[in-house]
Amino acid sequence: MESHIQAVLAAMTPQIYESFKRAIELRKWPDGRVLSEQQLRTCMEAVIAYEHHHVPLEQRTGYVPPKEEACEDESHIHTRETPLVWRD
Repeated sequence: MESHIQAVLAAMTPQIYESFKRAIELRKWPDGRVLSEQQLRTCMEAVIAYEHHHVPLEQRTGYVPPKEEACEDESHIHTRETPLVWRD
């Protein structure tokens, strides 16, 4: 698996990276053909691997910066939800 990722990274250019990101967003290739589920997964894996090796952490897809301060209280927690109780 690792050698496969290395081969993909070696062949992937910034243009291919951008093309894959756009294909994921639209779920279509530039020529309009719809991505199959396997193609979508492969593009996502390639984008994640490329970003891990070439893009600063704070610029990666899905990056959420850490909070500077902790929440003051727990008012953001949904209190009307009933906890799940497992039964034997």
